[in-house]
Amino acid sequence: MAKRLTLFIMIGLVLGIFVGAIMHAAMDQVAVASAGKWLGLVTDIFLRLIKMIIAPLVFATLVSGIVHMGDTAALGRVGLKTMFWFISATLVSLSLGMVLVNLLHPGVGAGLTLPPATAHVDIAKPTSDIFHIIAEMFPKSIFEGMANNTLLQIVIFSLFFGVAMTAVGAKAAPLVAGIDALVEVMLQVTNYVMRVSPFAVFAAMTKVIAVNGLVVIGTFIWFIGTFYFGLFVLWCALAFAAFLFVGTRAGTLIRYIREPVLLAFSTASSEAAYPRTLEALDRFGVPPKIASFVLPLGYSFNLDGSMMYMTFATLFIAQLYGINLSFGQQIAMLLTLMLTSKGMAAVPRASLVVISGTMAQFGIPEAGLVLILAIDQFLDMGRSGTNVVGNAVAAVVVAKWEGELDKPLPPEIEPPHAPSRLHGVL
Repeated sequence: MAKRLTLFIMIGLVLGIFVGAIMHAAMDQVAVASAGKWLGLVTDIFLRLIKMIIAPLVFATLVSGIVHMGDTAALGRVGLKTMFWFISATLVSLSLGMVLVNLLHPGVGAGLTLPPATAHVDIAKPTSDIFHIIAEMFPKSIFEGMANNTLLQIVIFSLFFGVAMTAVGAKAAPLVAGIDALVEVMLQVTNYVMRVSPFAVFAAMTKVIAVNGLVVIGTFIWFIGTFYFGLFVLWCALAFAAFLFVGTRAGTLIRYIREPVLLAFSTASSEAAYPRTLEALDRFGVPPKIASFVLPLGYSFNLDGSMMYMTFATLFIAQLYGINLSFGQQIAMLLTLMLTSKGMAAVPRASLVVISGTMAQFGIPEAGLVLILAIDQFLDMGRSGTNVVGNAVAAVVVAKWEGELDKPLPPEIEPPHAPSRLHGVL
């Protein structure tokens, strides 16, 4: 099923580019806009279905994982190792973006027509108040957190709920059985939703190419090329880190997560790949209690592709306007991005929102975002796929640190027929 689905997603991706290019060349703007509404509807429905799955799936898998972890000491140990990896990976990703922009200078001599520095871009500014950021991590209502798909709030509530169930012991047995059943039900729902993913990929690619055309890629080819080169370097770094911990199985990991990576890339949504990433890690040998803990946290703290993009795009715009930032200013910017990005989970195009707020603090014209908006869909695809790779590697590393990385299930056996540990353990 997964191999066929991956093939169908790739077919949808290629057909979308082809059909979109034809529409852009043969149809006027009014007709493209009209067709774009229907295409956008298909993608929007798919992403809404994904969002429908995320909150109950995160809650059920995380709570069940905590209960089966055995004790709070193990939970604390896994949590510390996870956060150590996340902070390290974030610093590497942000630093890599900063180094590559300074080496490649994608904004110097780009020859682009710059909008006036005083032009306004209608993008909300994130708060830089550390007290507000920390407060927003904690839910005042779990129903509000689930309705908004605020993963960090769901994770915190799930931690309290799971630890409380462990403390109650035998009295919570009926709840444990119910939540274990909920895990299986949500995984089955995921299988149903994933069957329409090739159509969503086709619609998403057709729309973006029909509206923008392939010409827009040529206009920004140096910037897009250098950014994707940076993602390639980041992928190499992540693969090397995985190799240090699991040896040649690092290559097997990439093969197992190819479908969720392709799905995230095609839809420009890391969230769309969450359920399949969880299943892929399960088949690779990561215990569900670890994968279901690391992945939700990763969506708030470990978006490696987005982190690299933030420093890359911010310094690119500074170069366009001839603004030279000292090494100290760039380090301060890196730390600012590291802080403000943690409060932006579940915000659409959160990277742009964070970049907008950071630029204002360092005197970089916000108008430069107008240029990036034209190609952000293409950039978002790359960083979304990279986010999936980063979180998958994080889960594998933590499982290895805990000494609980199991042997992988054969790749030819695919869900829902695989003897999944996600079902068996829970």
